[in-house]
Amino acid sequence: MNTTDEQRRGLYAAFKSKDTRFDGRFFVGVSSTGIYCRPVCRAKMPKYENCTFYKTAAEAEQADYRPCLICRPELAPGRSITDATTALAHRAARYIEENCGSGMDLENLAGRLGYTGRHLRRVFQTEYHVSPIGYRQTCRLLLAKNLLTDTDLPIIRVATAAGFGSLRRFNDAFKTHYRLSPSALRKQASGGSKGQDATTLTLGYHPPYRWRELCGFLAGRAIPGVEKVDADEYLRTVQHTNTKGEQIYGWVRVRQTPGKTSLQVTISSSLLSVLSQVLARVRHLFDLYSEPFTIADTLQSMNDIKPGLFVPGIRVPGCYDPFEMVVRTVLGQQITVKAATTLTGRFVQTFGLSTQQSFGGCDRVFPSPERIIEEGDLLTDRLGAIGIIASRSKAIYLLAQSFAQGSIDLSPGANPQKEIKKLMALPGIGKWSAQYIAMRSMGWPDAFLDTDYGVKKALAAFSKEDIAQLSDSWRPWRSYAVISLWNSL
Repeated sequence: MNTTDEQRRGLYAAFKSKDTRFDGRFFVGVSSTGIYCRPVCRAKMPKYENCTFYKTAAEAEQADYRPCLICRPELAPGRSITDATTALAHRAARYIEENCGSGMDLENLAGRLGYTGRHLRRVFQTEYHVSPIGYRQTCRLLLAKNLLTDTDLPIIRVATAAGFGSLRRFNDAFKTHYRLSPSALRKQASGGSKGQDATTLTLGYHPPYRWRELCGFLAGRAIPGVEKVDADEYLRTVQHTNTKGEQIYGWVRVRQTPGKTSLQVTISSSLLSVLSQVLARVRHLFDLYSEPFTIADTLQSMNDIKPGLFVPGIRVPGCYDPFEMVVRTVLGQQITVKAATTLTGRFVQTFGLSTQQSFGGCDRVFPSPERIIEEGDLLTDRLGAIGIIASRSKAIYLLAQSFAQGSIDLSPGANPQKEIKKLMALPGIGKWSAQYIAMRSMGWPDAFLDTDYGVKKALAAFSKEDIAQLSDSWRPWRSYAVISLWNSL
């Protein structure tokens, strides 16, 4: 991180304060110990002259620092989408985090993002001060460290889950970067989840976190057979495709960690081969990249409209599966949330794959786009039989085709304006639906549903022109403004 002496002293002051607002925004390399820490680390405070500041964990590791065993840099929350001065670098970083367990090379990654490998390397180096390959290596090592510290998985399974092709490569990488073996690190760590059927890991976030409000939103929209939500935990079935092209099925449970700024994520052992994908989806679903105080600087003005309208820590609920989200959105058009939940439950019972056993009441996997396409001309009749009208049947079929062909990208970090235009070009997808999908599926923080009934009701005292002016003052966090308006009802 290129900084002036004044900036370094400011970062040191932030490090000394242990303020959670700075967690994940930078890392501190300590030359006297050879380790790097999060700014919230509670270890003995090092001297200013022994500190070097880095933008990412990967940059600190590239400078030959090892991760601290006390503050555990692998648990640091991520950064908001608006922090990246280069959208391409941000998209690439998120994609690397999600797919660090796969064997995708740089050229394939760049091609998926629509650029050359050379351009991606240049942009990534400028934004994060480390190469994409170096960033991926750090993601793999930190994921492995998390598994070694928090679970009792055999080391060979840790290596595989973190994306290392062999145990020898894993051991070599660990010794090179951290100067100790995986088994030695495990001995130094405390605890670890027991049991062969599930693995529990920890994901950090920037506090405060309005957990109850988020769970309340998800609970009202939980898909029968697929999701179960209450005030304390979220449970669902999932499916993924591994590096061999095989369909992997399992379940995920998420809880807030009592007294800590993190979530506990428990996954079935069947999902270990796609662990990085699962954790990335959970981060997106629970909006763990959000930075509440940054958002509050802009949205605190909402309280001039009504005291308590905006509360720091509000999250925008994401989604686990984009196709699931768009189907749910289509089925929810012009009907109540409860009616949409009922229809989506029927949809899952008709087309979803049975898990053969129930996980806390969840016994179905949401159907894939390919499963819907298989129905062909029969789809309209089958959907009609469960109360879904022909126009929405057509929209669902066309969306399934778009997903299967890869012509629409609704993953977090995708270009929202570009994908919104594609969505609105499809029959049955209007402005409200496209903005809602962008907000929840792509993690777009600046979506605004000006035609939404709840938004208009919450702002009933304002004209259409006044609402437009207000929403402009809430950029680039208008999605959080929408959630706040809904919560006020």
